[in-house]
Amino acid sequence: MEQIGNTFFFDWEVSLIIWLQAHMGAFGTALASFLSAFGEELICIVVLGFLYWCYDKRFGRFVGMNVLIGIVFNSMIKNIFVRRRPYFDTPEIKCLKPVDKHADIYNITAQEFSFPSGHSTNAVAVYGSLAKYTKNKVLTVIGIVLPLLIGISRFCLGVHYPTDVLFGWLLGLVVIFAVPWLQSKLNNPRLFNILVLLAALPGFFYCRSTDYFSGFGMLVGFILGTELEQKYINFDNTRSPLRSVLRVAGGIAIFFVLDTLLKLPFTADFMSSATTAAFLVRTLRYTILVFVLIGVYPIVFSLTGKWFDNHGSQASSTHGEKPDAK
Repeated sequence: MEQIGNTFFFDWEVSLIIWLQAHMGAFGTALASFLSAFGEELICIVVLGFLYWCYDKRFGRFVGMNVLIGIVFNSMIKNIFVRRRPYFDTPEIKCLKPVDKHADIYNITAQEFSFPSGHSTNAVAVYGSLAKYTKNKVLTVIGIVLPLLIGISRFCLGVHYPTDVLFGWLLGLVVIFAVPWLQSKLNNPRLFNILVLLAALPGFFYCRSTDYFSGFGMLVGFILGTELEQKYINFDNTRSPLRSVLRVAGGIAIFFVLDTLLKLPFTADFMSSATTAAFLVRTLRYTILVFVLIGVYPIVFSLTGKWFDNHGSQASSTHGEKPDAK
């Protein structure tokens, strides 16, 4: 079989991974898997969903744009270096947490390339953006410590070399500082969006792993969704714990239901294949998913808000209290 991708590493990287895996034990493996999850899709959806749907949508747009740009450009760099994952070429290294648990661990299209680490970039982009936007000391500590732990967990699990993680962190830092700077210099959100999409578009011509097409679709859906929301919906954020829980839970439910429905016409083998058709379907699927969550789903907030307001007014009349603020 022809080898796909390139193999390159420092000897100390392989030795370190093998040593760590030999001494981790069951608890260490579970801990690394747990920490790794904080850089994955579901946690990012919860964090971004809470910020955008509930707490402060401007804050959510700031974090969301940083994260999605990081995802897309991380994937574009991966498909330039096409570095194979450590366990592909070193039998002593175990794959303890594959990227796609439904695909063969040696399916490089589904498991993606190794350099730089996407989890490490995502972690810095998400948690570093929280710290940068708020300038909060606690969030600053979280924005430093959590990406460090997430990155280390990735090579403990055998799916990245330490140098993948180092460059993943670096890319995340570049994103969270360069993107806001460029936005402020242009002072034109639509022009900025166009330039970002044009810069990301070349990936269609050379990327051969699914992460780029997922990321590009999410970026397009995010840009279109925010444009729709700002122009036609303009929903109100909420500090109500009940409304916040309902909004986040509803968003997560919509994500999984819609994702399942959009996959139904296609087989699992097709979705994980490296064909142009599969890549285009994946891009469209993620565009629809994020567009609905960012641009369409908030319509529900206005409709349910009227019910909450009426219910709160009735309760206030009964108990002689003021209704909760949105």
